[in-house]
Parts: sequence; structure tokens; C-alpha cells
Amino acid sequence: MNAPAASDRLSHLPISFFAVVMGLCGLTLAWTKGEHVLGLPFVSPMLAALVAAVFLTLAALFLVKLVRHADAVRDELHHPIKLSFFPTLSISMLLFAVVVLELAPRLSHGLWLVGAGLHLGFTLYVLGAWINHEHFQIQHMNPSWFIPVVGNIIVPVAGVAHGYTEISWFFFSIGLLFWLVLKAVVFYRLIFHPPLPGKLTPTLFILIAPPAVGFISYLKLTGSLDPFARILYYAGLFLTLLLLTQARRFARLQFFLSWWAYSFPLAAITIATMALYERLHTPALMALSWGLLGLLCVVIAGLSWRTLLAVRRREICVAD
Repeated sequence: MNAPAASDRLSHLPISFFAVVMGLCGLTLAWTKGEHVLGLPFVSPMLAALVAAVFLTLAALFLVKLVRHADAVRDELHHPIKLSFFPTLSISMLLFAVVVLELAPRLSHGLWLVGAGLHLGFTLYVLGAWINHEHFQIQHMNPSWFIPVVGNIIVPVAGVAHGYTEISWFFFSIGLLFWLVLKAVVFYRLIFHPPLPGKLTPTLFILIAPPAVGFISYLKLTGSLDPFARILYYAGLFLTLLLLTQARRFARLQFFLSWWAYSFPLAAITIATMALYERLHTPALMALSWGLLGLLCVVIAGLSWRTLLAVRRREICVAD
């Protein structure tokens, strides 16, 4: 590949690529939880190393894109759909802070501080863009809009461990509030307007993440399995069942990078299920934990293979 062609492909490197890091972080965290709860083999450090390699590679590539193709980054920031994927960068940092929480506490602390601050900045920027918009329409709405503001609900997972309890409540409150607001708008768009285009259909799985991650964060903040915690978990479980009944619809879709939207939400409900099993020790939850973990591993393996194949075929980093 000559230099101009490589540079042109770099200009089309999508910010949504960081969803790969989110998915791999989710797998690593689910497997780590499984090591403690289900007695899985101890391989989480190797998974953490893989996540670090992928994250650093993508971060380096996007930094080069920012330097060489600032106009392309600026266009993405003003795009009604791509805008919502910029916080996948900060969420990746927050999730990796959880991944290395026990392996490298100082690194985790630094990643959490930068990730939380960056995500707050993204939240304020995106909300400002939504409020002062001139071009957003209802058909632009899709579940990826949860990422910028509802993503705040992830902050307490490592924040509490680092001693930032009140700050974690602050972020949790933002995420919970806008989850309820945006969920109503998303369902209005899904029910009363044409279906999502195929490229965005996988983002429906993002609906699972807010209640599932909310359950995990709430346990970190309160340490108790109270009725509200149960409401969060079972809301996430119902949405998981609802989307799994649509499996044929998802299987017929053409591959896009948006397929990685399947990964992190599945990881979140898997971790939440194991956390609930850890407290209740019921056979049904143990079976569900194994089933969801097996599904997650199959999905991540399939997504990884299909993404590598798409990269080899140069189907990614092309103009929309």
C-alpha cells in the first residue's frame, strides 16, 4: 500500500473502533469474575495484556489521525451519529482502570482520573450539541446516544475502590437520570418511526448496558442487594431476553464495525448475573452465569475473527 492510500484510509479510521476495546475489557472483567465465582482457569492477566495492546494500538492510530486529519475528526464531532461514539475512548479508559485495578493499582488510579475527567468533558460537549442543535432529527436517534451521558454510570465501578465515593455518586446520578430520559426517546423512535438501518441495528444491544452496569455500580456504591438493585438487574435481564429472541434478525445483517455493540452489553449482564449469584447462590443463577459467559466468549471470538477478516479485506477505514 502506498503512502497516500494509507493516509486516506487513516482519515476514515472510525472513532467507534474503541468499541472493540470496550468489548475486550468486558470479556476480561467477566472472565476475572468467573475466576472468583465459577472457578475458571486463571488467564485474566493474559486477557488484560491483549486489551492493553489493542487499546494502545488504536490510541496511537487515532492520535496520528488527529494530527494529520484534524478536519476529519472535526467532521465526526459534528456528525449526528458519529458524535456519540467519541466517549467510547473515555469509557475504554474507565473499563481498563477496572481491569488493572488489582494488577496495577497506581495505573488504574491514573486511568480512572483521566477517563472520568475526559468522559465528563464529552458529556458536557455532547449535551451542549444536542441542546443547541440545528440539524438533529428523530431518525438520527439510536441507542448509541446512551454512550455519552449514560456512560457515566460506569465511573463508580473503579471510583469507589479508589476512594472517590461522592464523585462516583455524582456520575452515577447523571447516568441514571439520562438513562430514563433517553430510553423513552429511543423507544418512541423505534415504535413510531421506520426501523433502524442495518448498520445501526446492532446498537439495540446497548439497551442492556445501562441497567446491567447500573446494577454493578449500585452494588459498589451501597454494598447491598436491595429492591432497587434487583430492579436494575432484572430490567437488564429482560432486555437481554428480548434481544436474544431477535437473534435471526441480527444474524442476517451484513458485518459492520457496529457489531461490536453486541459485546460489552453481553459482558455487563454476564458480570451482573455472576455478582447476583455470588450473593444468592441459586442453581438457576449459576446456570445462567455459565450460559451467558459461554455466549459472550462465542460472540467475542466471532467478532474478533470477522473484524480481522474485514481489516484484511480493507472493508474498514473506508468512506461511508
